[in-house]
Amino acid sequence: MSAQTMQIRNRPCRIYGEAHAEHLLLQMTGEHELQSMDDEVAAIAQSNRKYLFAAIPAESWNDALSPWEAPAVWGKQGFGGKAADTLRFLTEQVIPTLKQQFRLPENVKIILGGYSLAGLFALWASTQTDLFYGIAAASPSVWFPGWMEFEQQHPIQVQRVYLSLGDREERTRNATLAVVGDNIRTLHSRLTERGADCALEWNSGGHFKDADLRTAKAFRWAMEENR
Repeated sequence: MSAQTMQIRNRPCRIYGEAHAEHLLLQMTGEHELQSMDDEVAAIAQSNRKYLFAAIPAESWNDALSPWEAPAVWGKQGFGGKAADTLRFLTEQVIPTLKQQFRLPENVKIILGGYSLAGLFALWASTQTDLFYGIAAASPSVWFPGWMEFEQQHPIQVQRVYLSLGDREERTRNATLAVVGDNIRTLHSRLTERGADCALEWNSGGHFKDADLRTAKAFRWAMEENR
């Protein structure tokens, strides 16, 4: 499936799929993901659902996708906490533009997803609005300082949540990152207890293995009727 590039407020968004689709899939992406985006979308296309997929570039990955400021966890770059600006861009610019341009139904099912910090962003965004039909969070950064406490006080509002993690991700000497396994198990339990349709899938390998295919799997699950 070939992409078309569409400028939305000076950002080159990659669009795949078809007009009049029943699902609108949104993914915040970084430069490091663009080379494998065609493979990801080809894997999503194994679903029989009709969808429009938009890959939206994050201007600064660590800043744009983090819900609040936090110090560096590896390297020297910290987190700027500008997720609210990114969510506003999605709700006020991206979604209305795509709905109009591709003649999407008013009740189109919007699924926000992503990998790593973009997965955390999707989860956080669903604590702020009930706009989304589903969340596709592949290897999300649920280790992020303060996230679990925040979600306890500001619960995820969406009823369909896919979570995944690599089975080696929690085996790290980095104390901040090592909590990711316990945190994702706790989050899955929390959501299930609240009655959400929530999956937690364990993939083989560490954080950087098969990111495109893991993300595709997340979006496919969120589109399917699982109940």
